[in-house]
Amino acid sequence: MKKFSKGAAYAVTLVMAGGLVAGCGTNNSAANTSSSTTSNTAATGKTVNFSDASGTIVWAAPPITHSGLRQTLINAFEKKYPKIKVVLQDQSSDTDTNRSSLATAIGGGSSTPDVFMGDVIWPAQFAANQLALPLSDSLPSSFWSRFSPGLVNGATYQGKVYAAPFFADSGFLYYRKDLLQKAGLPVPQTWQQLKSEAETLQKKGLVKYGFVWQGASYEGLTCDFMEYLTDAGGKVLNSKGQPVIDSPQATKALSFMRGLITSGVTPASVVQMQEPQAEDVFDQGNAAFLRNWSYAWDDSNNPKNSRVAGKVGVTVLPSFQPGGGYSTIGGWDLYVNPHSKNLKADLAFINFMTGTQAQTILAKQFSEIPTNAAVANNPSVKAVSPIFNLIPKTKYIARPSQSPNYPQVSQAIYQNVNAALAGNESVSAALKKAQQQIQQAQGANSGL
Repeated sequence: MKKFSKGAAYAVTLVMAGGLVAGCGTNNSAANTSSSTTSNTAATGKTVNFSDASGTIVWAAPPITHSGLRQTLINAFEKKYPKIKVVLQDQSSDTDTNRSSLATAIGGGSSTPDVFMGDVIWPAQFAANQLALPLSDSLPSSFWSRFSPGLVNGATYQGKVYAAPFFADSGFLYYRKDLLQKAGLPVPQTWQQLKSEAETLQKKGLVKYGFVWQGASYEGLTCDFMEYLTDAGGKVLNSKGQPVIDSPQATKALSFMRGLITSGVTPASVVQMQEPQAEDVFDQGNAAFLRNWSYAWDDSNNPKNSRVAGKVGVTVLPSFQPGGGYSTIGGWDLYVNPHSKNLKADLAFINFMTGTQAQTILAKQFSEIPTNAAVANNPSVKAVSPIFNLIPKTKYIARPSQSPNYPQVSQAIYQNVNAALAGNESVSAALKKAQQQIQQAQGANSGL
């Protein structure tokens, strides 16, 4: 899985940096159009004919936004492919619950869901456990040319590509422009400045909470913690793959996170918040700052869902020292169930969802970061959202997901970090336990 860590570290940057990926995403226009339903010759020598695909397929996907993105995409696909019916299978927004339910179903031999949306960290886990079909055996090289090499490498395990990059993601700092202006405060550039400004806004009675984020015991907390940890100069694993999370740098990171709660800047209930809960607090006008992914821009500025629409700004995450913070690489891929009975329709669906029409919908209507390089580098797309212009300014970090044992590694991180945030463990004890559990996970057999 060396390819994953090497490619993923630059994946999002490569997606949005036109000069770097133009040759990858635009040299084959047919590969970049969702309207292309002509036959393609796969690497195996077989023919993939999307035009005559038919039948019903089940797509398993968690809620992406509050704005009906999944159904919008399904409607567009079914209009293009009237012979194919897509049934949406709603999945949990909790990544770990989602992963577990899919592993149980597919591992038990179920032929549904046919296609499922999964985290960018899943390729090694699902490939090693034969829970995903190697798509590079069925789709031609012209299909993969629509993506940057980093994204394809991120979906590769032992030389085969097991997922199609659907949309990329990045963490950002959302803030209330009106509150900062009223208090005469600048947009914070450091974590310390954010904490200080949040306290000022709270003391002035302008807002109930200062800062909300993802603190529940799940994968999202690993993402948040990785940002503070890396910014403090720490790592989870060293270059030899050995755990080094019990360090002064990790102590600094986790102590700051805990301090946000004990100071009252962040509500104690953050230890139960995933993305939807944190965003709801912000969108209802109860927090000055929010750490969330790119889709929150569209959600927070949608008057149908948000009381603060038009009052929200966005910038890169802060850092402990001026210069911009780090963002964990996020995003979702599309996988195919190896037991699916309608592969041709599955491939048609994936071809469409990663083609220009669907990817433009993702970007222009829902502020998601497209993985299709031609769409990502289209000036009209970049002009839609300030999110896209922040991508080159963000420093990216990958989670240590090179191994099929990553679920256990991440669990050791988020469970112990959550315990420290909740006050059930000291920072020191939590990091020592995380170190021990990661060491045990590294020596375990692969499994979900």
